[in-house]
Amino acid sequence: MNKYEIMFIVNPTLDEASIKKVAEDMKDIIVKAKGEITEEQEMGQRDLAYEINKHKKGYYFFYAVNTTPDVIKEFNRLANVNENVIRHLIVKVEK
Repeated sequence: MNKYEIMFIVNPTLDEASIKKVAEDMKDIIVKAKGEITEEQEMGQRDLAYEINKHKKGYYFFYAVNTTPDVIKEFNRLANVNENVIRHLIVKVEK
């Protein structure tokens, strides 16, 4: 298993329950594939450095995970498809 850090930004126009649901759905992708989330951080709403899809703010989430590359590929695919995730970044942590 490899270590990864995942950060994603959720559409800020959603209500709070929907924002939490999007974050839980993204977390479930990793957990259901037997990945381990070692750190989880809800960073709240922040200003974006530049406008993304006409949004000037976003709701940030961070996960540190231990999982396989296949799970990361699936997470990446589903994050690209999810219209409520306006940006995401996945970084492999070298030992």
